[in-house]
Amino acid sequence: MQTENFNVMNVRCGGCVTTITNGLQKIAGVAAVDVNISTGRVTVSGDGLRRDVLAGTLKELGYPEKP
Repeated sequence: MQTENFNVMNVRCGGCVTTITNGLQKIAGVAAVDVNISTGRVTVSGDGLRRDVLAGTLKELGYPEKP
């Protein structure tokens, strides 16, 4: 199993967590998504994950990676 970590912007509430989780779980290979509101950290676990696809999806959802 592979794990990818992202530090993202704009995570402020439970609704954000739901949006991120639901959006990332639609991607093939994603097994689990963990979102930490206080740190803005998103951890994605699964098989065959592509970091660029995950990061692009986060950006489309309104949660781009911190520079």
